[in-house]
Amino acid sequence: MRLHGELEPLRETARRSNHLKRLVNGENERNMPLSIFVLAARLRQVIDAANVRLRKMSGGRYELLYSGDKKGNAMSGLGIEVMDGNTSHARSTGTLSGGESFYASLALALGLAEVVQQESGGRRLDTLFIDEGFGTLDSETLDQVMNEIDSLREGGRTVGLVSHVEELRTRIPAQIQIEKDHTGSAIRTVGI
Repeated sequence: MRLHGELEPLRETARRSNHLKRLVNGENERNMPLSIFVLAARLRQVIDAANVRLRKMSGGRYELLYSGDKKGNAMSGLGIEVMDGNTSHARSTGTLSGGESFYASLALALGLAEVVQQESGGRRLDTLFIDEGFGTLDSETLDQVMNEIDSLREGGRTVGLVSHVEELRTRIPAQIQIEKDHTGSAIRTVGI
């Protein structure tokens, strides 16, 4: 009897520890492990920062929404939807066109850079490379995206663009061009 009484506080501690372990591992009302909960909080910050850029690039049409709530029995926490200002409805990011996906991705990358900068004591990420995606943009959207990229450059950042889109050549004064011929490839600089 005496041993049973001495073990009861240990059993209670074990029950609490087990309950806490289950909560941390995702056995909770959101079906979300602690690691995903922390990432979801960071994702919300990135989305907030990205939306400032995305509104400009999309002419006010799009805004990203955090949609990490539980859906059925699936693990949740890192979902993103897009609010379409033309329809006033949220929809899957998978419904965006190639060009829309490009500038939504660019806005997220810029939002992530801002959040990282804030977390690193204001240390700037001064260089950004963007590889392709420009070919999916119509000329009006390309203008909006390039205006945003120009604002980054005016703010002191170096932005490198990798593209085959001919229209960009007239918009970018300093270029590194790769020229191919039957003997191989050569690098040519323009405006540098």
